[in-house]
Amino acid sequence: MVRTCLIWAALVVALLAPIVAAAFSPLLQWREGIYIGSGFAGIIGMALILVQQLLAIGKLPGLPPARSRRIHRVTGVLLVLAVMGHVAGLWITSPPDVIDVLLFRSPTPFAVWGAIAMWAVFAAALVAALRKRLPIRLQNWRRLHVALTIAVAGGTVLHALQIQGTMEPVTKWILGLLILLAMSRILRTKGLWPRLPFGNTSHRTHR
Repeated sequence: MVRTCLIWAALVVALLAPIVAAAFSPLLQWREGIYIGSGFAGIIGMALILVQQLLAIGKLPGLPPARSRRIHRVTGVLLVLAVMGHVAGLWITSPPDVIDVLLFRSPTPFAVWGAIAMWAVFAAALVAALRKRLPIRLQNWRRLHVALTIAVAGGTVLHALQIQGTMEPVTKWILGLLILLAMSRILRTKGLWPRLPFGNTSHRTHR
């Protein structure tokens, strides 16, 4: 029970610390309200990515698998909405810049990684929504979904770390590191390729 409480408390701190720290950024006084809202939508989206990963690998104690899957779907929808809010706010403040980002014409590297993460979020959500309609095997569907979520996580972290904005550096790096650690865990547990039969003494090779 104590371990469960500590894990949940650590998760709450990891998720809220970047948001609270950004709220006290001195750069906010020079920004418009819509731009500030867009920025916080991006921070919330980054936090939701960590939650999504932990739900996928079953690392949130006290949640049975069925409930974890339901929450995973809900947070997936929230992540899509957060990304849309982030992009919509930037569009209102500067449409030409957003068009350049969406078309991968922006000269700034962080914008490219942001665009990759955004399209990967939409693709992952679409693949999840069409899971039963896509003419592919379940195993291949899982590989595709995992590959897209890795693009989401990696692109988001690179996007955020390269921006010098309202996010406080230390909490941003910690959140990014946690996302990358969870991503590596997904690669080990879920995998993009079939598991090798290591340790299975009953395995036989048929020629």
